[in-house]
Amino acid sequence: MRTGSVETLWPTLLILAIGAICVEAGETLYNGIVLPSPWPPRSEKLTNEPMKPPYLASPPAVIPIDVGRQLFVDDFLVAETTLKRTFHLAEIHPASPVLKPDTDWETSTKRDPTAMVFSDGVWFDPADKRFKMWYMGGYVKGTCYATSKDGIQWEKPALDVKPGTNVVQEGWRDSSTTWLDLDEKDPAKRWKIFVVQSHEKKWKLSVHFSPDGIHWGERVAWSTPVGDRTTVFYNPFRRVWVYGIRSGMLTRSRFYREHPDALAGATWTPDEAVPWVGADTNDPPRDDLKIQPQLYNLDAAPYESLLLGLFTIWPGQPKDRPKPNYLCLGFSRDGFHWSRPDHRPFIGVSEKSGDWNWGNVQSAGGGCLVVGDKLYFYFSARAGIKGSTASGVCTTGLATLRRDGFASMEGDGSLTTRPVSFRGKHLFVNSAGQLEAEVLDAGGEPIAPFTRDHCLVGGASAPRDSTCQPVRWRGADDLSALAGRPVRFRFHLKDGRLYSFWVSPDASGASHGYVAAGGPGFTGPTDTVGAGGR
Repeated sequence: MRTGSVETLWPTLLILAIGAICVEAGETLYNGIVLPSPWPPRSEKLTNEPMKPPYLASPPAVIPIDVGRQLFVDDFLVAETTLKRTFHLAEIHPASPVLKPDTDWETSTKRDPTAMVFSDGVWFDPADKRFKMWYMGGYVKGTCYATSKDGIQWEKPALDVKPGTNVVQEGWRDSSTTWLDLDEKDPAKRWKIFVVQSHEKKWKLSVHFSPDGIHWGERVAWSTPVGDRTTVFYNPFRRVWVYGIRSGMLTRSRFYREHPDALAGATWTPDEAVPWVGADTNDPPRDDLKIQPQLYNLDAAPYESLLLGLFTIWPGQPKDRPKPNYLCLGFSRDGFHWSRPDHRPFIGVSEKSGDWNWGNVQSAGGGCLVVGDKLYFYFSARAGIKGSTASGVCTTGLATLRRDGFASMEGDGSLTTRPVSFRGKHLFVNSAGQLEAEVLDAGGEPIAPFTRDHCLVGGASAPRDSTCQPVRWRGADDLSALAGRPVRFRFHLKDGRLYSFWVSPDASGASHGYVAAGGPGFTGPTDTVGAGGR
């Protein structure tokens, strides 16, 4: 049989190549990222080298942007720009600490009275429109419950679990994660709690369900053994529960376990939990300790179009103060790989002895809440005892950030996106300063009438600084004529800042992205209300 030429074999080779790619490719995500198969990625060990998300090296040819506000925390959406990216840090609210130990059961541990989130959870419950907090009451004692109308002034209600107190779970505990599961069909399982406790001389997660977050049922499972400070979160983009298992690899790091069912996922075989993430060489050593920092904890939550990671970094243990742990941020678009472009403390410790936040700043479960034009981040901190590593008084603080305000593209210049597609009609931006926008075709040419000279941002009296600013063009009612078609957006700024953009199906500006632990005005896990929810 005559061997064919390369030209005659090319169609067959192409089919075989496509077939091989399909075998290796897995699930396609909401943002066009194709996960490799098998998933999650497997490696034998972790190193201190920074993670390199594959979707940043090779983004989709066309990026769907129907889910959530599109943030500029990395270059996933950016084809070219003359603007400068600036990362922003949270500001501690002047009312902090917003929760202090002041009851008999919180102050029973005399040396270290405690009312702090140790992950635990802070949520806004749309059912009764209240902020709700679960926290460690008394050092490594039980779990307590507080409520608030505004997220700043908190009340500790007298409940019937342990009559006359706000204790909802008794018993020795380490960290804990409380999660409001708005996708749960069974009302009795609306709230889920995963408590790290000692069982049979090993750390395990004790799993419980509750209809109201107050009355917790009997334990439904002990997990496979874990390390202390293990946490859990729900990834709604892929509808899986993720167990961030504290590992001894790199001394302190995380293994990854995912499962669509919270209960079934609580147990696993050794090959079902894979090495995940640790601190990296970009985490700077403290001048007084001079050691490689380690990853003490990782909480995560869905925010708009990505996963927000709250990394607690352990820089070492001084001899005369509590751990100077601090919080950094990470961002993931596939749920596994993290981009950490800014290694500065997003929320840091005070360096002044005697301050309430002198030591051990750590995050709350649920990540953050969307409150009007701001994000609320609750965190624990410890006052310490000078000359000792003891925790001292343990409290809960509040820090805030502009909505979407993790990073902004700033200055005088322009930014052109990669090709994107959408099904919505209305373009919105979160921006400050002067902004104009145009829509380009595949060849980079402006599409009439969506040109720069036809652009209208807001209205005649619209503020130049808005977290939900409509963008329109003369000669077009909306963007519906471009729906489903690959296009690029080009934004022109003059002394401006651009935090995010999105195309909404609604004139309200509803992003249909995730709102982490919720907030006033939202009726579910996503933003379906737009400007009406502020």
